[in-house]
Formats: sequence, structure tokens, C-alpha cells
Amino acid sequence: MAQTQTHGPEGDDDDVDRRDFLYIATGVFGVTGIAWGVVWPLIDQLNPAADVRALAKADVDLSAIAEGQQIVITWQKKPVFIRHRTAEEIETAEAVELSALKDKETDDERVRPGPDGALQKQWLVMLANCTHLGCVPVGEAGDYDGWFCPCHGSHYDTAGRIRKGPAPTNLVVPDYIFLDETTIQIG
Repeated sequence: MAQTQTHGPEGDDDDVDRRDFLYIATGVFGVTGIAWGVVWPLIDQLNPAADVRALAKADVDLSAIAEGQQIVITWQKKPVFIRHRTAEEIETAEAVELSALKDKETDDERVRPGPDGALQKQWLVMLANCTHLGCVPVGEAGDYDGWFCPCHGSHYDTAGRIRKGPAPTNLVVPDYIFLDETTIQIG
């Protein structure tokens, strides 16, 4: 025996179900669109502004820095030492035994390769903040002819490695690359 379904006038329930679905779907899409329109500006405002993104990287022309000279630039509101080391400074840094260092790091680990892949040992780039309390060390000073922090007496060598004093670690080398023979990009 076949079962028969009874509906009111033919198709009324189907039309009501479709209409309800369309109303609900339209309402959901509308509310979602309005919510996204309100939420997106709130999320987007958390992104860094254009001026902040511009400070994220700094290109520095090294061609004007003479051998034995150091400049200080500002990157991300922090001072950065860029030193064109002499052959003697490099030789002195490489001669240090790792066992004599508080924060064991070779000179080669503190410099970066140039465009040709060879380490550019003559260029030393470091954040100019003592790792003890953030003071700015004085260049070509201290017991190791590198940097000396007058605030609390930390001594750094010609590779910016801590040798004596309260600083716990070497001067920080930021991320940087050589764009060409005379230009670096920090950040």
C-alpha cells in the first residue's frame, strides 16, 4: 500500500520553506557583511603605519666611511655603529681565543658576506647599546681598544665582544645584508 502525503494546497509548504531559507540566508549574509565592515577597520588599524614600515629597513652607503672610521646611524630609533675596521683590528679580533670570551662568538660570526659570498671582515655593524643597561659605549676605548661603556665599565674588543665588566653578552649584530659592494641594508 502506498502512502500518500497530505499537504494543503499543492506546493504551499515547499514555497514557505524556500522563502524562509532565502530570508534567513539573506539576513545572515547581510549581518556578516555589516560585521566585517565594522571589524575590518579595527583590525586594519593594528597594522603598522607607512612611516613605521619605512623605518623597518635602512640602506646605508658605506663608500664615505674611511678605514679606521666609525659612524653612528639611527635605525628603528636605536643607534647603530658601523665601523670600517683596519687590518690590524681584524687581526687582533681573530687572534682572541674563544676560551677568553664571556660570550663565545668568533669574529667571522659577527660579520656578513658581501655580494660575492666572501665575508666582509672590514665592516662591523652593531647596535650601539651596552648589553648591560643600554648605555652607548665609546669607540676606540677601553682595555681592548674596541668600545668602553662609561656607565658601568664594560669593555668590548675590536669585534664588539664583551671582554670585561658587567655586560652579559656581546654588542648585538642586527640582521643586515650587502646590497652591493658599498651599500648595506639593515633590517
